[in-house]
Amino acid sequence: MTGVQFVTDEKGRKVGVRIDLKKHGALWQDFWDGVISESRRKEKSVPYSQYRGTFETQRTSWLTTRYTSRNQLFTQVDDKNLSGGSCT
Repeated sequence: MTGVQFVTDEKGRKVGVRIDLKKHGALWQDFWDGVISESRRKEKSVPYSQYRGTFETQRTSWLTTRYTSRNQLFTQVDDKNLSGGSCT
């Protein structure tokens, strides 16, 4: 297979591999995804309802922060315009 070279130790045992990512990038991505998946196999899972609750809490917090900052910015701009300041 072109684009793949095995690295061997002094006894000729394969100890590593070099992969041409331009040729085999998708294959490497699939391999890496499998490695990550396998490494997490024994992790304790989180019930969907608990995950969803955490996600909603974080989302609400993010939205509140974002829109509070946005509203403060618009209030500052409006105050500047009403007081005769110029916007460029």
